[in-house]
Amino acid sequence: MTGIGWFAAIIVGALAGWIAEKIMKTDHNLLMNIILGIVGALVFNWILVLIVGSTLGGWIGQLFVGVVGACLLIAAGRMIRR
Repeated sequence: MTGIGWFAAIIVGALAGWIAEKIMKTDHNLLMNIILGIVGALVFNWILVLIVGSTLGGWIGQLFVGVVGACLLIAAGRMIRR
């Protein structure tokens, strides 16, 4: 996650994973929410850098990026399972 430390990345990742879990109507544990939030933020930050050339900074920006990225990962996981 760009612009925040490791401890903040874990907190923002957990919150982003939880929000994505509620949006996508799934049920994960805390560790999975943290993983989804952090990996989702990494993936969506990479996509944003490719398309726009930069990413969103700060806590709120990375929370948004984490939620969108986690939703993308959950949707991809559902598509693979089918």
